[in-house]
Amino acid sequence: MTNQHDTIKIHNIDKTIVRIALGTWAIGGSSWGGPDDDNAIKTIHAALDNGINMIDTAPVYGFGHAEEVVGKALKGKRDNIVLATKVGLNWDNSGKMFRDSSPKRIQKEIEDSLRRLNTDYIDLYQIHWPDDKTPIKETAQAMEKLRKEGKIKAIGVSNFSTKQIEEFSQYADLAAIQPPYNMFERSIENDILPCAEKHKLATLCYGSICRGLLSGKMNKDTKFTGDDLRKSDPKFQPPLFEHYLAATRDLEEYAQKNYNKSLLALAVRWVIDRYKGNIALWGARKPQQINGVQDALGWQLTKEDYKELDEILAKHIKKNIEPSFMAPPSR
Repeated sequence: MTNQHDTIKIHNIDKTIVRIALGTWAIGGSSWGGPDDDNAIKTIHAALDNGINMIDTAPVYGFGHAEEVVGKALKGKRDNIVLATKVGLNWDNSGKMFRDSSPKRIQKEIEDSLRRLNTDYIDLYQIHWPDDKTPIKETAQAMEKLRKEGKIKAIGVSNFSTKQIEEFSQYADLAAIQPPYNMFERSIENDILPCAEKHKLATLCYGSICRGLLSGKMNKDTKFTGDDLRKSDPKFQPPLFEHYLAATRDLEEYAQKNYNKSLLALAVRWVIDRYKGNIALWGARKPQQINGVQDALGWQLTKEDYKELDEILAKHIKKNIEPSFMAPPSR
């Protein structure tokens, strides 16, 4: 059950958006154990059935695969959905990624994404990572050109610093940003969130359940195999993994005792209530992973809650580890 605190408007997009959006990185398959298209389509449909009306994807998720799956899943449903994708990562034949936000790359990628997504416009088009080989002015102007042509409705940037956000805003009508943000990864509170508030930018928070760590489903025996990116995340390796698990146990107890909610619902609500422009990205690749979306809506955390939750976090986590290990290389 949603209330007025559970929805948001993004500048230049006319639809009202529920503040939980489906993230589709895992649906692409790469870094998550390979694709499973049948389950992926069911997952997207389950998200829509649970009231989610924004889907965030990217060409690099499975090298085009996630976009194709989203396009298939949204056949006949496109008009009701706010569709967000990204631009600015390229890859070679071996699958090695690198940043490329040149106007030429943007012009090619928009056509590829429109075709894969089976749509004639994208609601929110975001630069995936800053490209230090292309002047921000050129990138921003190329994005603004697409907006004026009607191929995209709104412009966003992902993983940008405040300085880069400020510069980009001089040349394009910026509407949204997308940084990593969750109870364990909070560096954006120092600068990015105040910048978003200053410019009235929507903030799509990726990793809101910290790659499953805040799902309540993990324990000390949880193993990560194959190409699972958590094998290279220090939070999921000993001895730190045990510290984070201890924190999740206390957080889960707090959620249950104070709100009769799951850890998952608490983690997502924590992101939503932190700033009125926040949208929590909920990553899933199986329909059952959508269970609990409604649990995170229809209530709010208080200032006292945030204070007590900070105390729990400080007790177990002595040093915050940000997800910088996920950054793709420059050209």
